[in-house]
Amino acid sequence: MSTVSESYLVGLIGEGITASLTPPMHEAEAAHQGLHYLYRPVDLEVAGRPGTDVGALLAAGRDLGFNAFNITHPCKQLVLAHLDEVAPEAAALGAVNTVLVRDGRFVGHNTDRSGFAAGFRAELPGVATDTVVQVGTGGAGAAVAAALLSEGVATLHLVDLDPERAAERAAALRTMFPDRQVLAAAPAELAELVPAADGVVNTTPVGMHHHPGTPFDPALLDGTQWVADVVYLPVATELVTAARAAGCRVLDGGHMAVGQAADAFALITGRRPDRARMRAHFLSLLGERRPAPAAR
Repeated sequence: MSTVSESYLVGLIGEGITASLTPPMHEAEAAHQGLHYLYRPVDLEVAGRPGTDVGALLAAGRDLGFNAFNITHPCKQLVLAHLDEVAPEAAALGAVNTVLVRDGRFVGHNTDRSGFAAGFRAELPGVATDTVVQVGTGGAGAAVAAALLSEGVATLHLVDLDPERAAERAAALRTMFPDRQVLAAAPAELAELVPAADGVVNTTPVGMHHHPGTPFDPALLDGTQWVADVVYLPVATELVTAARAAGCRVLDGGHMAVGQAADAFALITGRRPDRARMRAHFLSLLGERRPAPAAR
């Protein structure tokens, strides 16, 4: 049996995350590796705290001995002002989902981009990527947009209820990917953009248990598009269900959830996680089974 030289106390700060599967994923992988690891959600709704209190919560956690925090909606961008150091990729994205506490300092990272990209490559190989529409440009949206462009998307339309935020994110991404076309669009344009797109991605919280609904009218899908969602509670969101019914290839939010968790675990512990084992555990938590491999 492994000798344990350190214990880990980790938290998740966000809204409506009491039922998050990230804590049990981390704890199970740590147990397999012989680590003492306790991971607890800090739900803003339960605590009656606004997202702007994320800095105060980080400081309190540091004083109580926390080693790290994962950060989710609505704090991925709000947290930036409270960090002592930000990894270059996270700084470029303008969003942080993992904060390490090192010698009393807060160091921000982003594992959403790599987590989404891994799922995209695994589940949607060979899809057309000439034109993609992404709904949402918040914390997760910034990372997913960069992942899409890094995976070959030529033209990316960013749609957000906040047109200024969409324009700012588009400009930042054009700087990161000067050979790609990144355009901001208004929600009213979705009726034209979605039918003409190769793929559509939801990076808003719409579809979560606490935010039911769809980010756009699913009737716009005709089966020729592929559809990706970052929401995983429930994993079969209304959008994912409607997209499958329309005949679309689909990437559910569970793949990004496992990918970002695995990369965050590596940052926190310095240990390489077993990604297949984490995915299997995630599916077991959902009460699902891995589909049988296709005949070859």
